[in-house]
Parts: sequence; C-alpha cells; structure tokens
Amino acid sequence: MNHSSTEPEPETSEPLRYLSKVEASAIETELMRDYRFGQQQLIEIWGYACAIAITKAFPLKSLSKKQPTVLVVCGPEQSGSVGLVCARHLRIFEYEPTIYYPKRSPHSVHQDFTVQCEKMDIPFLSYLPTEVQLINDAYNVVIDAILGPDSDPKDIKEPYSSILVTLKQAKIPIASVDVPLGWDAEEASKDGIEPEVLISLMAPKKCATNFSGKHFLAGRFLPYDIQKKYELNLPEFPDTECLIEL
Repeated sequence: MNHSSTEPEPETSEPLRYLSKVEASAIETELMRDYRFGQQQLIEIWGYACAIAITKAFPLKSLSKKQPTVLVVCGPEQSGSVGLVCARHLRIFEYEPTIYYPKRSPHSVHQDFTVQCEKMDIPFLSYLPTEVQLINDAYNVVIDAILGPDSDPKDIKEPYSSILVTLKQAKIPIASVDVPLGWDAEEASKDGIEPEVLISLMAPKKCATNFSGKHFLAGRFLPYDIQKKYELNLPEFPDTECLIEL
C-alpha cells in the first residue's frame, strides 16, 4: 500500500484484485464525484503512465527500425483520449508517434487532447492501411487505445471491426490499454487481438487474470481509502514510479 501512517503496516499477502466492469465503473465514478478528480485529470494521469510503460517495454535503443516510430490507434471515447495523451508524452520522450483517430469525439475534453497533439506536430493518418505489411514495415509497435472496459466485443462496429481484422494480422508488437480490442473486460477472447503488452488502469480487469505477456499496472494514484474499500491489494510501487510491472 502507498500511504502515510503513524505505524508501519505489514506487507499485504492478499492477492491483487481483478475488477469487473461494474467495479471499475464504480471506482471511476467515486474518484470524480467524491474525490473531485476531473475526467481530464484522470486521462492525463493514465496517458502519462501508458507512455512510461511503453518506454519500459520498448526502450528507444531496443527498437529494430532506424526511426523510433509508434502507431497509436485511438477510439472515440475516453480510451482514445488516453491514447492521445500517451502519444504526446512519447513525442516528448523522443519517440515518433503517429495517430490514427478515425472517429473524433465532439466532447471538448477529448478535443483538447487532439489539439495538443496537433500543436506538437504529431501526424494523424487519414486511413489505416488494410495491407498489414505496410504497418509492419513502418512502425515498431502499435498501441491499442481503442475501446474501454464498457465495450461489448460482440457488437464492435465499423471502423473498429475492420481495425480488429487488420491488427490481428500484424507481426509487430501490440500494446493494449486496459482492455485489448475484441476482449470483454470480464474475460479474455480468442477473437480479439493478442497484445504482447497490457497496461491496466487503476487495477487490472478480470480479462487479464491469465495474461502471459508484459503486464503493467498504473494505479499508484488511487487514494488509500479507495484501495481499502474495494480491497484492491495493490502491490508496492518502487521508488517514485507511477506504475509497476506485475
């Protein structure tokens, strides 16, 4: 646990909690309603943590291509904005992100993040190549920031159903934010993509229970009372890190 106390607490031996859709939604609602976190603030925290996770999983010096290119695919809602923030921070960290954002949200919160990326001269693709080899050749990694925990994998509409087909054929690594495209938050799906990296926000979702790739958790910011109320049993985060590899 990460909190201050007059007496040291014993190390928790309880297993890390994996959240259902309902639990994840309840925690987010409580953060905004009772703890006065703003939506934009949460998106910024999560997007920054995602960028840090990418730098740990794919350090600049480890990239196989001459240019440190990254493709960030963003959905229409909050997950997409997390992707936009991630791209902005990756640009600061000297990666070369390109964004594919096919359905831009009309919400001002999401529009602000779009403008920030545009002002940093991060390119936006007008379409995603259906010839997957073009993606394999152009980028080192794809970041899936498309659909969040509330999405129904049995009802993925265009253009995201076509994106799913394309990304399932990709040979380069995919890093997914919170819930991989084509998965249900409650369980993993063979019909979805198979990311090498998963970045869980707040606490991991039930679909990640048996995830075998690199798994990062961005939950250090959660107030201790929320951690305790929902029995999250978060691990000790090292030093000043905002996330931890599970």
